[in-house]
Amino acid sequence: MDTAEILKRVRRLEIKTRGLSNHIFSGEYHSAFKGRGMSFSEVREYQFGDDIRSIDWNVTARFNHPFVKVFEEERELTVMLMVDVSESSIFGTAKQNKRNMMTELCAVLAFSAINNNDKVGVIFFSDGVEKYIPPKKGKSHILFIIRELISFEPKRKGTNIKETLRFFNNANKKRSIVFLMSDFLTGSYQDALNIASKRHDMVGVHIYDQRDKELPSVGLIQMNDLETGERQWVDSSDKKVQQYYTQQFHQHVQYCRNSFKKSGAELISIRTDEDYVKALQSFFVNR
Repeated sequence: MDTAEILKRVRRLEIKTRGLSNHIFSGEYHSAFKGRGMSFSEVREYQFGDDIRSIDWNVTARFNHPFVKVFEEERELTVMLMVDVSESSIFGTAKQNKRNMMTELCAVLAFSAINNNDKVGVIFFSDGVEKYIPPKKGKSHILFIIRELISFEPKRKGTNIKETLRFFNNANKKRSIVFLMSDFLTGSYQDALNIASKRHDMVGVHIYDQRDKELPSVGLIQMNDLETGERQWVDSSDKKVQQYYTQQFHQHVQYCRNSFKKSGAELISIRTDEDYVKALQSFFVNR
């Protein structure tokens, strides 16, 4: 795409996703991700009903009168969007491919975050970290992120979530809300996810296509692994082949669910031809 086409797509996506974040997700996002910490605000005189555990004994001793510490919820949050840009992310057979779905989700979450005065950062990853955009505030920063989501071209084809999580754990010391978006077609990442979930509020977003789940009955076809280049002839009309194909998908989904559950993180599954608005709303409300 040339620059003009990229800017047109950025504008169209901004109008769509900003409207959703303003009118649908603003309240849900705020409620789902309240500040996790408490920061010191001020010291005031003790009032009847105050918790005695909040008494500031140093100030009390100085003025010979009880004073208490007042804390307020830390509202500013940091949202990190970890986006799978491996070769399998361009797969899609219905409304859109996985990459386009992730781009829209990122835009909605990013606008919801800045409406809440939060910082937003992005990590593009394949079988390694392709690009890291540090968290910042502001509309111009979000539009830059959206432009990168639309136009970014990865250098590698594979997927390695484990190494990406390790990079993130080393790069981000401050607790963040992390949306990890992928089809999760990768090796084991359990240990890295366990560490990340202890430090951050981790949310997995599993993006899949209907054809990841069901093999169409169209006879003998050649299937190509987008990430490894491996090719194999398959009789798609064979009932046993179809059952095995579906079974493998369900096993993969169950592995993802178990991995996130073990680490104390959450997982959302969204199909490329589904309405992601309902999925996000349900997630926000359940939190």
